Amino acid sequence: MTKLLLSLHVLAAVLAIGPVAVAASIFPRALRGAHRDPGDREALAGPRMLHRICRVYAAVGVAVPVFGFATARTMGVLGSGWLITSIVLTVAAAAVLGLLILPAQEAALDAAPGAADPGARLAMLTGVFNLLWATVTVLMIVRPGSTTGA
Repeated sequence: MTKLLLSLHVLAAVLAIGPVAVAASIFPRALRGAHRDPGDREALAGPRMLHRICRVYAAVGVAVPVFGFATARTMGVLGSGWLITSIVLTVAAAAVLGLLILPAQEAALDAAPGAADPGARLAMLTGVFNLLWATVTVLMIVRPGSTTGA
């Protein structure tokens, strides 16, 4: 059962978090490109699609901690420091995405062309989001203090 849960956890992380990380990273540049031609009504189609990918996959991403907790429970590592740190970083990444990135994307899409460029701030927030997930990934692989030797 542990192998199945771990496999589902990893698949959920790759298939849910990966698209969010990529789409959120591309969004600021796509938005700047769309704002270059304010008369083009279709210019925001790309950024709108990227925002939708971020929203949908963020919701699907809830499966990652669900399968993660189930896996940790079957492995008996719920109290491990590396796991607690990963949980805190995962909550931080979710907060950055849900409270900062997604609302900023929506605001940028609703803003009039030629308005202040939020691209730099969005790029920074996305970098923080991606760094948090990269750290969680390393912790999941290295597991400081693990006795498995893997």
